[in-house]
Amino acid sequence: MDQSGVMELIEELQILLEDAKPVFGKSNLAQVDKDSALDILDDIKDAVGPQLAQSRQIVRERQSLLDDAEAEADQIIKDAQDQAETIASKQEIVRIAKQQAEQISADARDMERQTRAGAEDYADEVLGHVEQSLGSLLDNVRRNRDRVNSGALGGSSSNSNGSSGSSRS
Repeated sequence: MDQSGVMELIEELQILLEDAKPVFGKSNLAQVDKDSALDILDDIKDAVGPQLAQSRQIVRERQSLLDDAEAEADQIIKDAQDQAETIASKQEIVRIAKQQAEQISADARDMERQTRAGAEDYADEVLGHVEQSLGSLLDNVRRNRDRVNSGALGGSSSNSNGSSGSSRS
């Protein structure tokens, strides 16, 4: 039975109640044909009962869908939070790695400056020793040359080309 059929049954029940004879001395009470009223109510229940059952089933299914949707939404949110944490963690790892790389580069530059300065100091020291050794060697060469030249002037030996033993530089 459709909605208009149910409305007709309700109107029929209303007419039954309106046409009922009042109880003597009480205006709010009336005598109603009980069987007719119960028959109309049974017809209404028969018409509305399956619809109510169907409505309840729809409400249960809808609630189940809502529960499923809420669970899925919660899972999506959890997954998004997990991904955000993973991304944040990876970004933190990248940030730390960059920071460590920068520190390693700075340390390497410092070490390179120190090594260069040490090498320059060592080279200066070695060259100083070489200069000192060469100075001593040059002094020895000059002394020996002076001796050789002194001996040639002293007449013990003469130069074959007639030169007087001038120094050649």
